[in-house]
Amino acid sequence: MKNHRITLLIPAVAFVLAFLSCTNLEEEILDESLTGTGQAEIVSGSIAPVYGMMRQVWLHTVNFGLQEVASDEGILPYRGGTDWFDGGKFIAVHQHLMTPGNSLVGDTWTFITLTLSRAVAAEEQLTLEVANGNSSAQNPLYEMIAVKAYLNMLALDNWGLVFRKEQSNQQTVILRGQDAVDYLESELLSVVNLISSNSVPGRMNKHAVEALLARLYLNAAVYRDPYGTPNFTTEDMDNVIKYTSNIISGPYVLSPEYFDLFNDNNDTNREIIFSLDQRGVLQTEHSRWQYWSISGDQIPRPEFPNTRGTDAVAATPDFVQTWYDAYGNVDPADADARFFRENTIIPENLRDLTGINPTNDADHYYCVDPLEFEMDRGIIRGVIWGPRKDAGGNIIKCEDGKIRVYPVINRRSSGANIRYVDHNFQVDFTKDGSLHNTGHRFSKYQFSRTAPNCCSNSSVDIVLIRLGEVYLMRAEALLRKGDNGGALADINTLRTSRNARPAQTPAPLNAIDLDILFRESGFELYWEGLRRNYQIRFGKYEDSWTEKTDSDVNKRLFPIPQRAIDGASNIPGFLEQNPGY
Repeated sequence: MKNHRITLLIPAVAFVLAFLSCTNLEEEILDESLTGTGQAEIVSGSIAPVYGMMRQVWLHTVNFGLQEVASDEGILPYRGGTDWFDGGKFIAVHQHLMTPGNSLVGDTWTFITLTLSRAVAAEEQLTLEVANGNSSAQNPLYEMIAVKAYLNMLALDNWGLVFRKEQSNQQTVILRGQDAVDYLESELLSVVNLISSNSVPGRMNKHAVEALLARLYLNAAVYRDPYGTPNFTTEDMDNVIKYTSNIISGPYVLSPEYFDLFNDNNDTNREIIFSLDQRGVLQTEHSRWQYWSISGDQIPRPEFPNTRGTDAVAATPDFVQTWYDAYGNVDPADADARFFRENTIIPENLRDLTGINPTNDADHYYCVDPLEFEMDRGIIRGVIWGPRKDAGGNIIKCEDGKIRVYPVINRRSSGANIRYVDHNFQVDFTKDGSLHNTGHRFSKYQFSRTAPNCCSNSSVDIVLIRLGEVYLMRAEALLRKGDNGGALADINTLRTSRNARPAQTPAPLNAIDLDILFRESGFELYWEGLRRNYQIRFGKYEDSWTEKTDSDVNKRLFPIPQRAIDGASNIPGFLEQNPGY
């Protein structure tokens, strides 16, 4: 592995693209399996900073958190009156009461535009390399054009605009509505038949570009008129069907074990189309999607005793209720392999906690090798189990050196009435509803076994595009065209493919409509940063849910950060605030 130092010089006329007042662009970027010498090093040194910075875009406190807490999927209270207030930014976004000064929105803008600026610089450098006869730069050039389109689609989702720019000495052009759709379409179409189809983890390829085109056409009606009722045209839906069908007939396979998609070795999972490669090479790999929702009293990696969760985002009661409503008298953990996988196998004689509490449970444990302890996955409910420390901060062990696994003690919010962590159903912004233990939790990603800690490093690739979403997109396009049978077949293919645990394989549905399809998208794609996008497209974003009653259609888009508008004030009309702010 080599270290590449890259300095990006942004002309004054282009400052709106990156807003660099608080960012040092002369920094060390460690590349990822992109090493070489001479021409190869120029190529890897151009694209590595772009792929590396995308991890920052998808941090929990950047775009991932913005998408999750703005939707009906996640809620982040002021935990116990001590944790996660952060100026009220998460609460405001959840209630759709954000302002142009909201730092969650502002940080997302900064990192998306900063990464875009790096992609522009890479595209410019690679274009020169190709012109000078460096054939190894050709496909990476296509990759950077596709990555630019991907980042611009994030900007279009968030603020209703895209940034058109091909060279660093050009002034950025802001596009909205149909112009934005046309630009993104032209960029993606310019590379879709040229870019490599090789499925290399963490690199843009033909199938990822086809998926982005499908996303673009599926959302085009919203992009054209973000505040109105979407007009899903036949032409758009036909294009969605075309590109999703190309992918479905390609090399990808739905993963029989749903949670294998989010495991340490997911870089070889044949369902994943595009991800952020985190195979332990870069120093910027992170596990924020893993630990952000997990209890701060849980020790997920007992071989590293200081690892813990952070008691942040919980699942809203409204989102969890969709699972209960779908399966009626059957626990969704028994009915749907995507809802839950039991990895912490508690012996039958210990499961009943009647009369057991932290004051009398010294012998209420079982033993397991520390490297074999795995947290449950999916939606975590009720009392959780895990390692326990003694008064000296050491993991308590069994006589054979294995660790003891107990019910986890709630030390963060139980006060004098010491009790276990019990992730109950209700979570809200009230005093009792915001305690550290409240709310069911998301445990979708594995805590990496190959990383040296919990909260900074992970070898689990962050999944951005996968075949499950492609099936959902095709089903939606078919349904919006009136082909209920085709849509139902796609949804049932997706449901019944999760058959590694036969008893929990979701049964095929008998009927489909838009509401059921929306529900299914939540079951398949939760905790992947896509829920807000689906809510807007399905007309659900103005609904009320826990602690959110605002129904202003202007809130479909976030405010443009005030610092960005102020920075562009010397170019009249260049960057105008979105309506409603």
